[in-house]
Amino acid sequence: MDRGAFRAAAHAVVERMADYLDSVEDRPVFPTVEPGSLAPIFPSAAPEDPEPLATILADYGRLIEPNATHWQHPGFFAYFATTASGPGILGEMLTATLGQNPMLWRTSPIGTELEVVVVDWLRQALGLPDGFDGLLTDTASTSSLIALAAARQAAGLDIAARGLTGRPEVPALRVYASAEAHSSIDKACMTLGLGREALVRLPTNDRLELRSDALTEAIARDRDAGRRPIAVVATIGTTSSTSIDPVAAMADIAAEEGLWLHVDSAYAGVVAMLPQRRGPFAGWERADSIVVNPHKWLFTPLDASLLLTRRMSDLHDSFSLVPEYLRTLDRATPARDYNEYTPQLGRRFRALKLWIQLRWFGLAGLRRRIERHLEMTQTFAGWIDEAPDWERLAPVPFSTICFRWNPAGANLA
Repeated sequence: MDRGAFRAAAHAVVERMADYLDSVEDRPVFPTVEPGSLAPIFPSAAPEDPEPLATILADYGRLIEPNATHWQHPGFFAYFATTASGPGILGEMLTATLGQNPMLWRTSPIGTELEVVVVDWLRQALGLPDGFDGLLTDTASTSSLIALAAARQAAGLDIAARGLTGRPEVPALRVYASAEAHSSIDKACMTLGLGREALVRLPTNDRLELRSDALTEAIARDRDAGRRPIAVVATIGTTSSTSIDPVAAMADIAAEEGLWLHVDSAYAGVVAMLPQRRGPFAGWERADSIVVNPHKWLFTPLDASLLLTRRMSDLHDSFSLVPEYLRTLDRATPARDYNEYTPQLGRRFRALKLWIQLRWFGLAGLRRRIERHLEMTQTFAGWIDEAPDWERLAPVPFSTICFRWNPAGANLA
């Protein structure tokens, strides 16, 4: 595509994008389709000859947009929304244009060093101390996987080099989390070779918060049985109800027991950008690792997950592998090669869209929007509490409300 054609095509695509954003609220949130009904509307094989952009965009408008679930719709209330702001969308366009792969400093000096800068900007905005470093990943599932891999390595069993199999001296390892913790923790244990049985899910209180006494008892029980506890996962803002585990108490237990403390605050973590709202986050500064997802509540397009840690060297010990074809710098050179801290080699330049957004909105603008969301949530929760036929099912610390219709005499379980 020559540059003139590219300019014309880009203008046409941007017009299409703007038209979609202008009209999204006029569409149904979910299309009237059934599983398996969409694949047959496409040709069974790719076209042999090129097609004009006008035809492609017409088919996009006819086949793609109407059959999407519209996450940007103001009536979308499923899951934690991934709101793609205008600045974030523009950032994605520039990211694709630059085509960076910040796996090594040499493959993207700006991608590498801007990630360092943006991670630290976010750390400061969240009120976390200088000791935290980190990186950007795609989702909290990956961030938690990396954190638990580091916890596994930090246990001193040299699993990165020797693995788990054929080692009778390695006891069964254990990770602890609330019954309300996200399923990504289960998947991390599965992926890391610990198995689902390694995750000990603990009971909660009537506010759906992990019971610290149950944590202490479970650790003692496992040690008595010859198992090896390695990590504790606390959640600030669970997926089902946005409940908050007692992070400070869990930090005390983790410190006493010599365990890695990982905090999953993928959804709610951005609330810590508001100093007056940091009460629920007391103790998270003592965590070994924390995950916060800008693509959940910071108006960032998928994907963007922030993994912060006080133990970057343990991430390095878990994933560093430098074959000859990646030796682009003298190892004494003070440059960061991010591929040595994650299981991924190829990486997206995620820092760019975050840099653009943080400058476009400013921290004050982001705080105002988050505060407004929290205020609206409390107003709506009050309406539910005053309505005779409606029942709120859990506390409302953030912007999610669990409620149901429960009229007198319905006897709902």
